[in-house]
Amino acid sequence: MENAVRIGVDTGGTFTDFVIHYNGKIEIKKIPSTPHNPSIAILEGVKEFLNKASAPSIIHGTTVATNSLLERKGGRIALITTKGFEDILFIGRQTRRELYSLRGESRIPLLSRNLCFGACERTSVSGKVENKVRLSGLRKILQKIKKSRIEAVAISLIHSYANSSNEKIIARELEKNKFFVSISSSILPEHREYERTAVTTVNAYLMPVISKYLMKLEEKMEKADLRIMQSNEGYISPARAKSEPIRTALSGPAGGVVGGFHLAKAAGFKNIITFDMGGTSSDVSLVDGNIRRTNESLIGDFPLRIPIIDIRSVGAGGGSIAYIDRGSSLRVGPQSAGADPGPACYGSGSDPTVTDANLVLGRLVPEFFLGGEMKIYPERSHKALQKLAKRIKKPFLETAEGIIEIANANMEKAIRVISIERGFDPRNFSLFSFGGAGGMHAVEIASNLKIARVIVPKNAGVLSALGLLLADSIKDYSKSILKISEDITKKELDKHFAELKEKGLKDMKEDGFEEREVSILPLLDLRYLGQSYEITIPYTHIDKFTSVFSFIPDFHKTHTKLYSYCHAQQPVEIVNVRVKAIGAGKKINLKKQSPEGQDSESAFLKKQDLFYEGKKYKASVFNRSLLRPGNRMTGPSLIADFDSTTFLPPSYSLEVDGFLNLLIHKRKK
Repeated sequence: MENAVRIGVDTGGTFTDFVIHYNGKIEIKKIPSTPHNPSIAILEGVKEFLNKASAPSIIHGTTVATNSLLERKGGRIALITTKGFEDILFIGRQTRRELYSLRGESRIPLLSRNLCFGACERTSVSGKVENKVRLSGLRKILQKIKKSRIEAVAISLIHSYANSSNEKIIARELEKNKFFVSISSSILPEHREYERTAVTTVNAYLMPVISKYLMKLEEKMEKADLRIMQSNEGYISPARAKSEPIRTALSGPAGGVVGGFHLAKAAGFKNIITFDMGGTSSDVSLVDGNIRRTNESLIGDFPLRIPIIDIRSVGAGGGSIAYIDRGSSLRVGPQSAGADPGPACYGSGSDPTVTDANLVLGRLVPEFFLGGEMKIYPERSHKALQKLAKRIKKPFLETAEGIIEIANANMEKAIRVISIERGFDPRNFSLFSFGGAGGMHAVEIASNLKIARVIVPKNAGVLSALGLLLADSIKDYSKSILKISEDITKKELDKHFAELKEKGLKDMKEDGFEEREVSILPLLDLRYLGQSYEITIPYTHIDKFTSVFSFIPDFHKTHTKLYSYCHAQQPVEIVNVRVKAIGAGKKINLKKQSPEGQDSESAFLKKQDLFYEGKKYKASVFNRSLLRPGNRMTGPSLIADFDSTTFLPPSYSLEVDGFLNLLIHKRKK
């Protein structure tokens, strides 16, 4: 239906963003977040649509799972594993992040050792049940769990990825007793006991919190069609999000990458590095024709071995606090002023932040902040920075520029990790900048990384919310087989994929998709025999003219790109088979407009003082909403929008393309 309302809602640390698509038009909102209860800001933003005749479709990117995990505010949990393996979470992998540090690394698990219980059972690596779990022993464990006031229980038995029957027996008993239950064979049916147990335990830890949050949200939005964004670039139903909340851990940043991918693709740019700078953190991801995913990730101290967009996050945002460390050096972040009290210029806080530094340097337009709807106080920024400058005995403006340089360096490091350290040259990419603060830093960051082009999309400050409306429904399935490629036939592989495909189609049907609307992408996790980690490669059928699987050369090529070598004669082991099921969702139609001329004077607002690299300039300020395709301008300039500001330094110029993106590049001398 053309007049159906579709709403993307992205909850951030400082603002909650809304993109509302109705009657072919887009409306945007930004409301200060309510961290103590994120649903308050969400309901405030959508309340006018909840009572309309046609129920709105709402896709929600949430930080509740991430915050609960980082702040350790999840449920009270227990773990049931195979007897003798109760210490698995405490042993871990014995890896060290700081290899040469003489200090031991403190790791605080999510539950105490006395809440880890061993069940008398055993399944072999082949999947044969050698000892069936006994109900008598299980009920004794249940009595102890009840006495401990447990809310959720994680079940992770040895080799349950090969046969899950014992896990299901335990799960049924727990569900009869009204516990939240997290089962490893459902969350991660793969080998590696520690990672499987860790992700299952984290999932259990989040279940009480996410279930309570979504139940309240559904109650207030009972007429709406609510969907929750995952970390893997697709959305799922609230019911699945309640049972597998771990899949929502990076849902907000995932929406931004999806939005950047679709907008850049429409504008003709295949290779981009997305740069999302908000109030609390910055998230970067590399797109080389397709969104890149990984099965190895961390949130805090917790390994997440689930399919997730390859996103690197750093604690550098507009609200990041500048301070003096114990060595008397100037530092920026990861501590953030957040939404409350916020940067000093918001009127409540007193700590100097990156936003305050941008304001005193003239890179923000005070009377145009949030389109003029939010009053800010430049004098408070000056006071906070003057105090900091006095402490480090530096001039006031030099201190402000130092804050910007340090924040930029933190974000540049994150981009190097997802590009150079992954075998990609950032000079072959465009920097796709968004988020409320991204446009003020993107050009300088691109210059330092030798990236030739910066793209700032329309509605950059709410792009993560827009990306939610461009996402599909996506579900991931996997199965460990651990076989050398020479010892398996195409028929055997196809049988494994058929099992996963059947499960995917069934789940998609439950979510309202017809089989013709679902695409199935088969993948393989491969490694050289004897290696510890895998590379995920698309599954292609056997070559018609040889007896070699055609995905083997693809693996050698990818291994060379990542690690600069390959072992073409070494046996290749197939560790896991994977299926990615994609249900095509309704999307916003991205329309290209015709050029209307180079003159941008109709969007001119005023001139204001701006400080850059120790010099004072008179910068032109433009109203972005009045810029038209084909308009051009040169720096120093500020392009002010309702939700963000873009800083165009001296010696740079920009052009507005047919999708109203700002294409920025250095002027030729």
